[in-house]
Amino acid sequence: MNPVLRSLRPALLASSLLMAGCSSLIGGPRETPTIYAPEPARRVDPSWPAVDWSLALARAGGTQMEDGPRIVVSPVPGELQIYRGALWARTPAEMVQDAVLRTLEDSGRLPLVARQGSGVSSDYRLLLEVRRFRAEYAGNAVPAAVVEVNATLLHLRDQTVAGSRNFQQSQPATGVAVAQVADAFAQALSTLGHDVAGWSLQAGRAHAGQPHPVAASR
Repeated sequence: MNPVLRSLRPALLASSLLMAGCSSLIGGPRETPTIYAPEPARRVDPSWPAVDWSLALARAGGTQMEDGPRIVVSPVPGELQIYRGALWARTPAEMVQDAVLRTLEDSGRLPLVARQGSGVSSDYRLLLEVRRFRAEYAGNAVPAAVVEVNATLLHLRDQTVAGSRNFQQSQPATGVAVAQVADAFAQALSTLGHDVAGWSLQAGRAHAGQPHPVAASR
């Protein structure tokens, strides 16, 4: 059995044998949850290229465990648990998409950038897959906010892939409290939004400068 799946058994999730730094993990009586809404700062690089094409961001997807309202934590490698009495205000996929979109908007480098489904046509589509969005101890005294995202830039006219890349950020928290962990996620999202936005502009510019096949008419 996969060690991650095995770690999600109810008996383990309710276990009281948690490390000292994880005292706020799941377990104990039901309580009113605290809602956390990280607000990542937007970082724009003046060296980013200006482009003449439009971009739509598809709704980011993620794993079932790590794309819900629960704040996932890994106290030891191979085990996933959740913080007790704590929820995200938005799903990790929504937070990732928003961080990238707002950074691109603030950059002023595109004539148009919007969410897919907003009713506007676009030249490129950015697909984002959230692969990890969790707090990880990894043998340390305090956890780090780990965000891993795969980005694929798709040219819509000929359905060619302009580029694909995996991005990962790990931001240590300043302590073990959930609020401190949420702050670490805000910092990780800020850096991730910067990196994905810059890469998208550069990959799209390189692709737009290449010749592309024209679809044959019927």
